[in-house]
Amino acid sequence: MTSGEGLGSRVRDGLGSRFGGGRRSGGSLEAAVLAELWRRGEPATVAEVRTAVGGDLAYNTVQTILIRLHAKGALLRRRAGRGHVYWPARDEATTAAAQMNAVLAGRPDRQAVLRQFAASLDQGDAELLRALLDDPAANSYSV
Repeated sequence: MTSGEGLGSRVRDGLGSRFGGGRRSGGSLEAAVLAELWRRGEPATVAEVRTAVGGDLAYNTVQTILIRLHAKGALLRRRAGRGHVYWPARDEATTAAAQMNAVLAGRPDRQAVLRQFAASLDQGDAELLRALLDDPAANSYSV
């Protein structure tokens, strides 16, 4: 992933596209739903999400994904008529940072993982990360 590229742009660029065999993986559907809700910037119904991520999906499939993401704490919801509207619990950057922390938490040698991650950064991202680590004010970011 290059600088400035987020999960949402990766999904729109093909991560959410159909895989061989005619089915999308569950993770790519969740990613596509989250990307659409981040893009939209306002609560959406099941039908609105279904239309945006792929009208060929069954309504119940999209509803199940939204319910599961809500149960995982990734989405918030409120009643709207007989159904619900959904929106992300956190912004895209906060969600990506939480995923990165979860990956680190499951590794016995965090230093090796961080070393490999740092080595994989392009020069611009490495300089940005260095500047963020050196600036105490940058570490107090909140949503």
